[in-house]
Amino acid sequence: MSSLALTLVLVAAFAHAGWNLFAKTAEGGTAFVWLAAVAGCALYLPATVVALVVAPGALGATAVGFMVVSGALHSLYFVFLQRGYRDGDLSLVYPLARGTGPLLATVAAIAFLAERPSALALVGAALIVGAVLSFVTRPSRDQEAGIVFALLTGVTIAAYTLWDKQAVGEQDLSPIVYFWGLGLINALLLTPWVMSRHGDLETAWRTSRRQALGVGLLSPLAYILVLFALTKAPVSYVAPAREVSILVATVLGTTVLAEEGLGHRLVAAAGIVLGVAALALG
Repeated sequence: MSSLALTLVLVAAFAHAGWNLFAKTAEGGTAFVWLAAVAGCALYLPATVVALVVAPGALGATAVGFMVVSGALHSLYFVFLQRGYRDGDLSLVYPLARGTGPLLATVAAIAFLAERPSALALVGAALIVGAVLSFVTRPSRDQEAGIVFALLTGVTIAAYTLWDKQAVGEQDLSPIVYFWGLGLINALLLTPWVMSRHGDLETAWRTSRRQALGVGLLSPLAYILVLFALTKAPVSYVAPAREVSILVATVLGTTVLAEEGLGHRLVAAAGIVLGVAALALG
C-alpha cells in the first residue's frame, strides 16, 4: 500500500472513531440521528453538485431504488447504534458493531453469493467470533441492552455493505452521489417520526447540536477518504487497515470517557482487527 493510501485510510479510521465519540456523548436518540443526517446533507451538498457535473455515474430509477433501500438500512444502522450507546460503553458497542458487520457479510456472501472463503478467511472469522464472545460473556455493568443493539447494528452493517457493493459496483453509481442520496433518504425517512416528537428534537438541538455537526462532517468524510484510498490501493489492503478504528474507539472510550476494562477490551478489539484483516486477505 502506498504511503498516500495508508494516510487516507488512517485519517478515515480516526474520523470514523471520532464521529462515534460524538454520537456516544449526544442526547435526543433518533432526533439526534436526524439532525446529523441533515447536517451531513447540507455540508456535502457542494461536493455532490461537483460530482454530478464531473462524474455523475449511472442515474435513473434503478439508482434511486438503490438509494432508497440503502437509506432505510442506514436509518436502522444509526438508530440501533444510538440506542446501543444509550445503554452501552463506546469501547463495548463500537467493536461489537464493527466486528460483527464484516463477519455477517462474509457469512451472507457464502450463503447467497456462492463465495468460498479461504482457510485464512475462516481463521479470521473464528477470531472475530472469539473476540465477540469475549465481549458478550464478560460481565459489563448491566449493559446487556447495549450489547444487543450493537449486534443489531452489526447486522445492518452487513446488509448495507452487501447492498452498497452492488450499487457502486455492478450498477456503476457514483459513490459520492450515491452516498449523499442515501443520506437524504435517511433524513426524509426519519422526518415524520422526529416531527411528531418535538420534545426529543428540542433536546437534541439544545444539548447535542455540536455533536450532530461533528457526525455530519466526519461520517461522510471517513467514507469518502476510504473511496479515494481504494483508487490507490487494493481493497484487500484498505479493508483491514481501516478497522484500526476499532482500536481507536476502544482507547477513546476507556480514556476520554473513563470506561472500565481497558486491558480486556483492547485485547478483544485487537482480536477483531486481526480477524477482519484475515477475512480481507483471505
